[in-house]
Amino acid sequence: MGISSRSKKKWSQFSEDDKDRIVRMAWEGRTGFAMIKKQFDLSANEVVHFMRTQLSSVAYKRWRRRAQTQGQLKHLKTRPKEVDRFKCSRQRIDGSTKGWK
Repeated sequence: MGISSRSKKKWSQFSEDDKDRIVRMAWEGRTGFAMIKKQFDLSANEVVHFMRTQLSSVAYKRWRRRAQTQGQLKHLKTRPKEVDRFKCSRQRIDGSTKGWK
């Protein structure tokens, strides 16, 4: 399965900071795909393809396994009612978190 030229063109418009931010948002448990869509206009499938291009194969497999087991948090319709934030309480306005390197 290849990456479409439309997707490649869309991703080339992102800065390195934006790409890094998308990867961090996808890794976070509380950040849903809808929030990534809202900020970067990437659907859930596009995020999966994007992560495949940005991560090593081992890291990608680890992320997919995590995203699938925590799928109820990544999709707003299946998210528990007590989870009302899409970002971590330690997250700064610029999107960075304490301890992120």
